[in-house]
Amino acid sequence: MKFVPYILKTLWRHRSRTLLTVSGSAVALFVFCFVGAVQEGMNDLQRRQEANGSLVVFQASKFCPATSHLPQDYDQQIRRLEGVKDVIPIQVFTNNCRASLDVVVFYGVPPEKLRTSRDFKLVSGDWKEFEMHQDAAMVGRAVANRRAIKVGDKFSIGALSVDVAGIFTSDDPAEENYIYSHLDFLQRSKGMDLVGTVTQMEILLNKGIDQDAKCREIDETFQGGPVETDTRPKGVFQAKSLGDLTQIIGLAHYLGYACVGLVLALVATTTVMSVQDRIKEHAVLQTIGFSGQRVFRIVMMESILLSFTGGSIGVVAAMIVLKLSSLSVGAEAVTIAFTPSFRLAGEGLLVATIAGTFAGIAPAMHAARTLIVPALRQA
Repeated sequence: MKFVPYILKTLWRHRSRTLLTVSGSAVALFVFCFVGAVQEGMNDLQRRQEANGSLVVFQASKFCPATSHLPQDYDQQIRRLEGVKDVIPIQVFTNNCRASLDVVVFYGVPPEKLRTSRDFKLVSGDWKEFEMHQDAAMVGRAVANRRAIKVGDKFSIGALSVDVAGIFTSDDPAEENYIYSHLDFLQRSKGMDLVGTVTQMEILLNKGIDQDAKCREIDETFQGGPVETDTRPKGVFQAKSLGDLTQIIGLAHYLGYACVGLVLALVATTTVMSVQDRIKEHAVLQTIGFSGQRVFRIVMMESILLSFTGGSIGVVAAMIVLKLSSLSVGAEAVTIAFTPSFRLAGEGLLVATIAGTFAGIAPAMHAARTLIVPALRQA
């Protein structure tokens, strides 16, 4: 550590090269964290829904909320089944069924069931205002941030218009990307005329109930009915809805790997150039008593410091942008929140450190093996 001032002076001697390398590393780790935040959101969504233990009933052979129309009175038959704690009929409206970074999703639910079925905490507004006015809505904080919505505003999308009665937060980041309104209001909105039908039903089960067996039982119950159903655990249903988007997120991993390769290449190139510029200097260091191992460690520290500094800037910038922007990506009325986390930040810093270590090995070995006499003879 006592050679840190010397290393810093060495790096600052070629400040333009150092700043460009740090900037490149910062950009690469910024992108790495964004890619990781999407995957983090996907994993968080799956974990929460698996733990939730609820089911979703959808119309069979349908893929988008706009095409699913279940008779609302199905809820009465489902509620009578053994092991069913509650049934929540839901009408879904979304401005885009395809994959998009700006999906607006409305969930129309009976107002008395919203508070008992979700773990919302109001940031502003009043539950009574929502329950008393049919055209009122509760807006997730992420949507409110993106759309600059506040309590008392009228929010409109297409022919749908609601009064914002409250803004909520949730332990589940994905929930903050939804807008909840009254079921009756969404069914009777202009151009919809969906009274008596719902998009889907969410079933809350008692503990210890076999989810797969209950899914089969529900589908068999309505097999000969006016509308056949497709019932799945909520996590499985959401994974199926995200379908192609999940594959795209998986492919984005390769972008993350490319970012790591970019950091390694940038830092390695800069370190090699630094070593070549200072061949005589390293020879002098050995002449005054520095061992090859010590020269090796000095060059390695330069490489790691370059990579770690750039990576730290990129990671911190990514965490701030992710936290403030409340970004999400969604498809078929299911959203994935870009989720920043300490784990992701730590992973980014670790990647930067490892990349700096590998980038410095070859140039450090070259510097440590410098022959004193030939190096001192160089002009």
